[in-house]
Amino acid sequence: MTNSKMNPKVDEFLTKAKKWKEEYETLRKIVLDCELTEDCKWMNPCYTFEKKNIVLMHGFKEYCALLFPKGALLQDSHDILIQQTENVQGARQIRFTNVQEIVEKEAVLKAYIYEAIEVEKAGLKVKFKKPEELQHKFDEIPALKDAFTTLTPGRQRAYILHFSAAKQSKTRESRVEKCIPNILNGKGLND
Repeated sequence: MTNSKMNPKVDEFLTKAKKWKEEYETLRKIVLDCELTEDCKWMNPCYTFEKKNIVLMHGFKEYCALLFPKGALLQDSHDILIQQTENVQGARQIRFTNVQEIVEKEAVLKAYIYEAIEVEKAGLKVKFKKPEELQHKFDEIPALKDAFTTLTPGRQRAYILHFSAAKQSKTRESRVEKCIPNILNGKGLND
């Protein structure tokens, strides 16, 4: 690990870390060995390849984790990737509760990181599941699909979660109908 790759913002993050500090430092060394650029995004260490997010480090009460934004596209040959919640479609975590777990998995972690880099190089994208009611409206109104695809990913996701949260097809259809004007006007769900 060379100091030239280390970002002062991550140094500051580590200095302030009350929990998982040793685990973060161990993960940092492993990730930087993979020739990624270190940054701090969303108040967490983030590692990029050609300005594309590859992996983030973050901590929770019970564990710390490496988060792969496109983890759903990884092979997961060691069956260690975890989908944080049912609404998370693309991202996957590898969780740790101590330094020893990290050290034991170093080679595997590097393999996953290199695979995530290859996913970026190939330009692969996570295909988010859209409710079929929304897809039917896209087929009916091509301008709606065009308007939806120009929304930011966060706005698209908010709509998809809103539509998908309804248990009945009739309710999902009603929600889509109500949101059509906002989507066509380039607005998000809460704009």
